[in-house]
Amino acid sequence: MAQLFAIHATHPQRRLVRQAADIVRRGGLIAYPTDSCYALGCDGGDARAAERLRRLRGIGERHHLTLMCRSLSEIAKHAIVDDAQFRLLKSVTPGSYTFILRARREVPRRLTHRKTIGVRVPGHPVAHALLAELDQPMLSATLLLPGDKLPLSDAGEIRQRLEHELDLVIDAGSCGVEPSTVIDLTAETPRVLRVGKGSLAPFAVERV
Repeated sequence: MAQLFAIHATHPQRRLVRQAADIVRRGGLIAYPTDSCYALGCDGGDARAAERLRRLRGIGERHHLTLMCRSLSEIAKHAIVDDAQFRLLKSVTPGSYTFILRARREVPRRLTHRKTIGVRVPGHPVAHALLAELDQPMLSATLLLPGDKLPLSDAGEIRQRLEHELDLVIDAGSCGVEPSTVIDLTAETPRVLRVGKGSLAPFAVERV
């Protein structure tokens, strides 16, 4: 059965954050809050955990997952970021944006699709504290279950529906049901792949 940690949304208790990070390191699959909605997360280096995440979401290898990162410098370790892209990312991160970028060669293929990778720097204090404790990115996906129209937003409901699928649910209160805006930066002109919580105002973008 999934554990449930009630963590303060703006001042997360370090003891609980440390325990949550240990669960992720041991191959656990968790639900945690972001600045857009709840997400699923696991250790990106653990192939079995990543497969559990994909199976729970009902998505295959062609669907981009997201590397949740602490900073732009951490993104640059996994994705190729040129000067223009760096300036763009710096202007809107942390925030409710997921960016598709060219992956570096050393990134495992299971984390990429067509040599590209999804990356994000979340703005939620709990997500940031968890990433800082892990000291590495976390593989993530919006907590939108097959057949549902909206992501789950209540930690109690998440635990009730997924108590045998997850190892941990982090309850920091509702954070909404609007996912991040997804922007593809692999072409010369940015393209919007999903309109979400992040405003399109900072970008001159095309919609797919």
